[in-house]
Amino acid sequence: MAERIKIELEYPVKSSKKIIYDRLSTAGGLAEWFADDVIVSNNQFNFVWDKQSHLAEMVANKYLKFVRFRWKHLPDDLYFEFKLISEELSGETTLIITDFVEEHEKEESISLWGNQINDLKRIIGT
Repeated sequence: MAERIKIELEYPVKSSKKIIYDRLSTAGGLAEWFADDVIVSNNQFNFVWDKQSHLAEMVANKYLKFVRFRWKHLPDDLYFEFKLISEELSGETTLIITDFVEEHEKEESISLWGNQINDLKRIIGT
């Protein structure tokens, strides 16, 4: 397997942490913007895109703070994470996405995440 690099992407989101967190941590919420369908059994998330299943495990989460998933087919130290940060002065919420991608896929991955976040923002009405 090719070497993977860590990327961190920040997106301001004008919505409450609760509304965003529900879209990041539940099957129904994730199916609205992240995948075509999401089926959960225990902490196992089956993400479906184009009728193809991709298994991940929710390995950590803290209510209204972050959610971390690990793809079952990748090494344990590779994950993707959604973190929510509130700006005290402005009241804005920032969504920080951490992912590990192959170097040659970096720009494509950044573009894909941007499209996904645009879908999320549209769904939550921002």
